[in-house]
Amino acid sequence: MTHPAHLRTALHLAADGVPVLPLRAGKVPFGNCPQCAANACGGRPHMKSAGPCQCPAPCHGWAAATTDPHVLTSRSWAPAWRHAAAVAYHPGGAGLTVVDLDNPAAIQWAHQNLPPTRTVTTTRGEHWIYQGTMPSSNAVRPGVDLKSLMQYARWLGAGVGATAPLPDAVRALAVKHPSPARRAPQTLSVPLRGHGSECPHRTPTFLERGITMGVQRITEARSAIHATVYRTFLAVLSTHGRCGCLTDAHVSRLFTAAQAKGESPRHCTAAWTNALTALGL
Repeated sequence: MTHPAHLRTALHLAADGVPVLPLRAGKVPFGNCPQCAANACGGRPHMKSAGPCQCPAPCHGWAAATTDPHVLTSRSWAPAWRHAAAVAYHPGGAGLTVVDLDNPAAIQWAHQNLPPTRTVTTTRGEHWIYQGTMPSSNAVRPGVDLKSLMQYARWLGAGVGATAPLPDAVRALAVKHPSPARRAPQTLSVPLRGHGSECPHRTPTFLERGITMGVQRITEARSAIHATVYRTFLAVLSTHGRCGCLTDAHVSRLFTAAQAKGESPRHCTAAWTNALTALGL
């Protein structure tokens, strides 16, 4: 029998625009398809990226989070709800960032360095929740993780206090020096270059068809938008990222399609960067 309390919580959150998913024991997401049941895919999709799973159904971690009640109550999700131990949500999909404070020392640091905001008590510490999104990052300082885009957090209640805007002090925690070999798509001024290889494509029609198919794939997505965007970027870059075909105009078309589905520019940049990293570009 489906766990009624967890499903009711999930449906209530989804109605408020918060993308949700079930968690099994150990705060781990389910593989929501037969191919990935019992973690058969190897577990990578349970982390921040969508991983290798190419399932047509919503699947794995933050990428599975949805606000669609038809998906949440579908037959394919029923086994997960029967065995669910908790409900999780995708903070970035709800326009939020969670500062996960894992011990008393981290909480004390937050009180001294961050503006007050909505606070949720956790098993070992607190979640400080801010309005706004940013790339997720673990261990930005002792006992502090950031959960926003491409990450999930356990739902532990609405918390107390008013939600404050995401402060620069939190954004600064995740700032890393950019590699000179990689640039965000918005700042590309020349086509992406590979390793000096000649373009293998005999006609620009091949590239145009690939970009058009990518835009169509994103536009037609009904759920798992984040995963679809990442996988589309990965597919485009795997084919065209090494030969110098891609220009600002091509990247802009993909970003525009993603943002039309509700993705933020920051998430688009993060997904593009993750795809570059996965391909070693």
